[in-house]
Amino acid sequence: MNKRFQGMLLGGLLALTASAGAADANEPLVFGSVAMDIPAQMMARLEPFTEYLAETLERDVTLRLSSSMPDAIREIAEGRSDIAYLTPVAYIRANQRGDAVPLARTITKGEDSFRLMIVVAEDSPLQTPEELAGKRFAFGDEAALLQRAAVVDSGVELSELGEYHFLGHYDNIVRGVISGDFDAGILKDTAAYRWEGEGIRILHASPYLPPYVIAARAGLDPDLRERIRDTLLAANPDDPASGPALRALDENYNGFAPVRDADYDVVRELIAPFD
Repeated sequence: MNKRFQGMLLGGLLALTASAGAADANEPLVFGSVAMDIPAQMMARLEPFTEYLAETLERDVTLRLSSSMPDAIREIAEGRSDIAYLTPVAYIRANQRGDAVPLARTITKGEDSFRLMIVVAEDSPLQTPEELAGKRFAFGDEAALLQRAAVVDSGVELSELGEYHFLGHYDNIVRGVISGDFDAGILKDTAAYRWEGEGIRILHASPYLPPYVIAARAGLDPDLRERIRDTLLAANPDDPASGPALRALDENYNGFAPVRDADYDVVRELIAPFD
């Protein structure tokens, strides 16, 4: 049995036992994630980073993909994932429900923040968010409240939209907008950059917001938590070890920055009307 398969098998067994969240030196760390793209895409993005963590920390790390944001929140809040790659809202929920601890936040194109982008098809006549009144709009996960807050902040109330639907993954939103099933949709900035000029045009960008974060479950050993934080902060796109893993996670990421829970208070305020 090779080491990688053994790590995956042990990770599966952990999920079936009461001690699943109590990773010690002999157990693999479980790395969870929100479901932003289809599972195959998320696997391709996260596997290299999982391997980088395993090599740097010198212990097995098992990747656990969640089917939705609520699942990812439960995994980290209830201790079935030791660390997780989370959206701002997913982190806030995991912190509320299980005292999840932020370790590091992503840096995108030199900024330790991100934006949500309202996008339309390249040939769309729409030029301003106000013109979305009466139009069909595509959101991602229904639990992603920040997406709705960003649309309202752009100048159009949800009640003014003709209709809106929750499509789950960013890939679904892109396909829906390009095909004409929806007049507009909302994407994370890096997803919008990936498709800009490939059938998608950015109509509006939100203000800068605290970005995606890697967080740890509340009971994780403090010394291990610090080692993971140091490993994240050391990641660099030009480094032979961490660079390929970082670019696989997101080609627009430059690394990670220190983070505090208070950094996400602005998001808490934005989503409060939608709770």
